[in-house]
Amino acid sequence: MKKRYFLGIDVGTQGARVLLVDQHGELIGSGQKDFLLDDLFRQQQSPDEWWNSCVELIDQLLRNLPGDFERSAIMAASVTSTSGTVIPLDIENMPLSDAIMYSDPRSAEQGARIKKLAEENVPDGYTGFNASSGISKILWYVENYPDKLEEVALWVHASDYIVGKLCGNYGVTDYTNVLKSGYDLQNLEWPSFIHVELGLNPMWFQKVVPSGTVVGRLRPDLAARWGIPHLSVTVGLTDGCASQMASGAVNVGDWNTTIGTTMVIKGVTNNAVKDPLGTLYSHRHPEGYWMPGGASNTGADWISLDYAHQDLQQLNAAAEKLIPTGEIAWPLKQQGERYPIIAPQAHAIVPEHLSLEELYAANMEGVAFLERLAYEIIEELSGEKVLSVYTAGGGSKSDVWLKIRASVLNVPIFRCKETSGALGAAIIAASKTFYCSLTEACKNMTSVDEMVIADDELVNSYERQYAEFKARLTGLGYL
Repeated sequence: MKKRYFLGIDVGTQGARVLLVDQHGELIGSGQKDFLLDDLFRQQQSPDEWWNSCVELIDQLLRNLPGDFERSAIMAASVTSTSGTVIPLDIENMPLSDAIMYSDPRSAEQGARIKKLAEENVPDGYTGFNASSGISKILWYVENYPDKLEEVALWVHASDYIVGKLCGNYGVTDYTNVLKSGYDLQNLEWPSFIHVELGLNPMWFQKVVPSGTVVGRLRPDLAARWGIPHLSVTVGLTDGCASQMASGAVNVGDWNTTIGTTMVIKGVTNNAVKDPLGTLYSHRHPEGYWMPGGASNTGADWISLDYAHQDLQQLNAAAEKLIPTGEIAWPLKQQGERYPIIAPQAHAIVPEHLSLEELYAANMEGVAFLERLAYEIIEELSGEKVLSVYTAGGGSKSDVWLKIRASVLNVPIFRCKETSGALGAAIIAASKTFYCSLTEACKNMTSVDEMVIADDELVNSYERQYAEFKARLTGLGYL
């Protein structure tokens, strides 16, 4: 079969990454570039700098391809970025201000008002609006810059802007980007309270389509510049969902745990999961399923903070001989937890009189227990079973930690070969241009580096230790 290629673009908070893969997910080329940021980069950034960086990276990537590389076989491109970052555009699709970043806290008061209205108007939909939500930033702009409102023609998300620069179509976005902009994913409509009670112009809001939908062809000037005459551009998606897709967790019952600084859990269910505590929220899968997810304050940051100067290879080897420890530990490095429990008063649980190696092993067990608690709650809320867990992030590099987690969860854990957002964007680009669905694209374009199954002896020991962990959280008033 003739090779086909797909371009994935990831616009992050501090830089951009571009990669080119074939229809099997094999890397052909990649590049990344840091943005030139000022002290306000967490509040606002220049979308034009994003675009210029993307153009530079694509120029470089294509320039480094072999001379006989068939550029016409590059079929499609897509983009991932953060959903809460939004940009007001004028009638010519020019930005009226810098992008208002998802991490900008200035819209906290607007977020609280929108949350209350959402709870009253769409109680079965997403209601967790706060300062990081796109719609909160739109309302903040409206209330702070009334003199500019006549110029606003459209509000777009970060990935939509790059998609627009690629193909000229800025008026379409996808299911994942609009969750925090107020779109009702159950009924597939912009709810009336956005326009009636918040007073936001309905013409400002984009058409919403499933992730992976083709929204245009590469602009003629760019096609000539890059020698890609037939490139399709698909609508983008959020960075968290892109990483989930890159992990391969796209079928019902599949879940992804990424353990980096924090622990992020995302998966696929038949039905939307309604969490009365608001710790879990559901994106809509391009094929009609649902993708619930949540993010914990607990992750692997304790390793970089407490074991920065230690030999991790030696610590992991020592931990292998120490498990199960029988100890109850929780390496929470800040006050308060947000998922799978809401406990703003929570502090770390540190057993006394343990050696460095023993505490290291007990902390890995503690994170695994919190991960299991998250999945137990997910099964209870959804009525659906967690069948397998795909994993990524720095925490997935430890073989002994994978063994602990597989035995605590008692399901297979698959360590992914590549889980970057840029690969997720490339998979989305292929999902409806070369393949028939996202499921088919993921099956062919992702790969597992290792499968870890539960150790029967550890399973039994961890059942008792996990029960003690939950009892301790309950006794402290956290659970």
